[in-house]
Amino acid sequence: MPIPKELSLTPEELDEMMLSSWNMRVASIGPGTRINLTPLWFGWAQGKVFFYCRGQKVVNLRRNPTTTILVDRNERFPELQGAMFQGTAKVLEDPEAEAAEPGMEEVRWQMGKKYAGGHGESAEPRKNESTARGRHWRWVVFTPKNTVTWDNKKIRR
Repeated sequence: MPIPKELSLTPEELDEMMLSSWNMRVASIGPGTRINLTPLWFGWAQGKVFFYCRGQKVVNLRRNPTTTILVDRNERFPELQGAMFQGTAKVLEDPEAEAAEPGMEEVRWQMGKKYAGGHGESAEPRKNESTARGRHWRWVVFTPKNTVTWDNKKIRR
């Protein structure tokens, strides 16, 4: 049963949640039909999700770019807010692909400010300079094809 439109996040509410939330969960497929579900830090620009990761996620996404991402917040049911995105992830294989990706520069500054030093403690925002390295450390850009949002605070009691 679909979530009623009146319980959805507005575009402005979605942007606010995506820009202020620290963690998302990304689900990739593989090996075989096993689902790999991992919490990660992320950036949000131009309606896309950006993340820097390594290991099994990168291997899985190279093999099958089908991905689901969940960002949610709050613990109690009446306060739950969230967004589930279904779509396609693209592994950016080198610095040239990173430089060519619209929104990448914005995300580098956004994540540098949001996660400042890993715990948000840095007084000075600094650009996230991470780049493709080794066999598996890569930036990934995720493009949603389907988005479902909810805000349980909008449920009338």
